[in-house]
Amino acid sequence: MTDDYLDRVGTLIRDARRQRKLTQSELAESLQTSQSAVARIEQGKQNLSLEMVARIGEALDTEVVQVATNTPLNLRIKGGRKLSGEIDVRTSKNAAVACLCASLLNKGKTTLRNLARIEEVNRITEVLNSIGVKTRWLPDSSDLEITPPARLDLDAMDEAAAQRTRTILMFLGPLLHEFDDFKLPNAGGCDLGARTVEPHMHALSAFGLQVEASHGYYVATVNRNVRAGATIILTERGDTVTENALFAAARFDGTTTIRNASPNYMVQDLCFFLEKLGVRIDGIGTTTLIVHGRPHIDQDVEYHPSEDPIEAMSLLAAAVVTTSEITIKRVPIEFMEIELTLLAGMGMKYDLSPEYTSANGRTRLADLRTIPGPLVAPKDKIHPMPFPGLNIDNLPFFAAIAAVAEGQTMIHDWVYENRAIYLTELTPLGAKVHLMDPHRVLIEGPTRWRAAEVMCPPALRPSMVVLLAMLAAPGESVLRNVYVINRGYEDIYTRLNALGADIQSFRDI
Repeated sequence: MTDDYLDRVGTLIRDARRQRKLTQSELAESLQTSQSAVARIEQGKQNLSLEMVARIGEALDTEVVQVATNTPLNLRIKGGRKLSGEIDVRTSKNAAVACLCASLLNKGKTTLRNLARIEEVNRITEVLNSIGVKTRWLPDSSDLEITPPARLDLDAMDEAAAQRTRTILMFLGPLLHEFDDFKLPNAGGCDLGARTVEPHMHALSAFGLQVEASHGYYVATVNRNVRAGATIILTERGDTVTENALFAAARFDGTTTIRNASPNYMVQDLCFFLEKLGVRIDGIGTTTLIVHGRPHIDQDVEYHPSEDPIEAMSLLAAAVVTTSEITIKRVPIEFMEIELTLLAGMGMKYDLSPEYTSANGRTRLADLRTIPGPLVAPKDKIHPMPFPGLNIDNLPFFAAIAAVAEGQTMIHDWVYENRAIYLTELTPLGAKVHLMDPHRVLIEGPTRWRAAEVMCPPALRPSMVVLLAMLAAPGESVLRNVYVINRGYEDIYTRLNALGADIQSFRDI
């Protein structure tokens, strides 16, 4: 860069920093550099790489100094480092998604406290804003305020945002109360194979909703003559299927019994939130939910979603693969018990604190300290089951854990056609992963990790597994196009760096 250009860029950076009300020291901390380096940059006396300019732009959240922000974000990881210290588990991605969709049931103001500020939430709020819902982050917080309009404008929907998230499917339940006919873009999200929407259609048909897929849309019509108060047998004990049925039942005038319901963590959070709206629900935490609906809901309400067991498992796996002692605080222990029992059978040791309660007043939490030590492969295969079994989203993390254990581990991901295939992305990093079929992998450990450059798989949890393996691999690894990780984890790179990791983001020019 020329001296004149450096002067102009330095001035722009200084003005942007002041507008954000940041000191030079605070900006330096976010960039992991020194205050004197920031001072030189602002004075035009520090030569800048395009990568550093892009990082400054992201830190200041301004287009003025961003470079190629439409290009994918990548990570450079210097692995082989021990982690140490304490880290809090953030609130649940899936609970946030459920409560955001449920806010469409309420004519009053909804405030979701300490919400996960992740890309999935951003996409949903973009869709909500486009149809007339007002959302705003309250100052100096992660609290999201949601105010509905008198009438939703579905014709104005931001279809680009809607197509980037499978969550749009969960608008069906709330919207059937508002419209006799409507359409939604086909769902997106992770690429996990052919995930049928038929269980949703079956559940919602009991409330008069009929849906046809046509030219990239779900075209919905509602028969108002269908009687409320039915008993619904879900054909799949799925989380989002149960949530859609709950959305539909919440505003039906009468009692609805939902059998074969998921009792998983995000469904429980949704039930707790609906109770705040005045909807009585019997059987929370079981597979039979009895919902006493309220045809009209109009009240100001606030709710604290509980902590994320999948993030807790991610952090636990990070400690295991790097043979580190860390303390993971605010672990939703009820939803980690099977995982911890399996790990104990593999030889893992850990300490748990006494239990305490999440801010929602219901979810049990504990602090968990990992104790490094050798692991052995389990005698049986590892496979997921509906809660209270091993969580489907926690299964991929056992691939990284199995890679450091002595012996062979069979992992059977029977739910999704493609996800087991993505675990083979650990192979460039030194893991011995044998793909048996689209659902099963055999992993042989222990692994001598090595640095590599890998493209992020198009699925959230396998992508995080690759990142964790890179933390363990000595040398410099590159993980490309990490948008999918940002869908489900808030500020995870900075938080891991606070434990001793070395993760830097950059964009290709």
